[in-house]
Amino acid sequence: MLRLSALYRYPLKSGKGEALQQVGLDKLGLDGDRRWMLVDEASGRFLTQRAVAQMSQLSALWNAEGGLTLDAPGLSPIDIALPGSDAELRGVTIWRDTLRVPDAGDAAGAWVSEFIGKPTRLVQVPLDRARTTQAGYGKDDDQVAFADGFPLLLIGQASLEDLSQRVGRPLEMLRFRPNLVIEGSDAYAEDGWKRIRIGDVEFRVVKSCSRCILTTIDPQTGVRSEDREPLATLQKYRAEADGAMFGQNLVNDSNGRLEVGMPVTILE
Repeated sequence: MLRLSALYRYPLKSGKGEALQQVGLDKLGLDGDRRWMLVDEASGRFLTQRAVAQMSQLSALWNAEGGLTLDAPGLSPIDIALPGSDAELRGVTIWRDTLRVPDAGDAAGAWVSEFIGKPTRLVQVPLDRARTTQAGYGKDDDQVAFADGFPLLLIGQASLEDLSQRVGRPLEMLRFRPNLVIEGSDAYAEDGWKRIRIGDVEFRVVKSCSRCILTTIDPQTGVRSEDREPLATLQKYRAEADGAMFGQNLVNDSNGRLEVGMPVTILE
């Protein structure tokens, strides 16, 4: 029997992950997932662990009002309110998308600038300013917050175990930053799924996930592996035209709630 064995949310893009027992869903995926992002103050370009490895040590907890609590080594925690309707809009760039989204204010900007070590701003994306998903996949009206391309990422537990065996050491699931972890399937079974149901919510599987250098960063320490693992191993046996694939991107077709332990049904 397939079951949902873990749920993870990342309130701040490229910040620490948060393990959940249950969570709601809206049109952009898990409630509060990647609704906040750091950007370079001058250019508006998004910042991630790919270039700023210390972001792996930045804790960002989402609260029910949609605000954020940031904490990091050497800094006092700061509570940041959800920007109001009168908040300044800032032009930002994430991959090929440019959009204008609310800025979290000067106090938040000063805090994240001190952490990053250069002028940085914190921004938030409301539902009515979300991006559309990667062209050519899914439906034209599918939307995403600040995740790379799609609202949700799923990985099978057996796939991680297979990869760990090939690498020769146990790997943390959080290296791959999934939202949903499924237990009970064969390794890479998720590659063949097109539609699944968890609880009362149906999901479309729209695209394999191409992996990057971020997978080589230890989520506990923020240190990059000198042997480029597990990316080096993935590139040997999971390489496709778009890169080394691991995990599947999903879009939820309705709102609802998810809870760890729920059965998973493969519909197609």
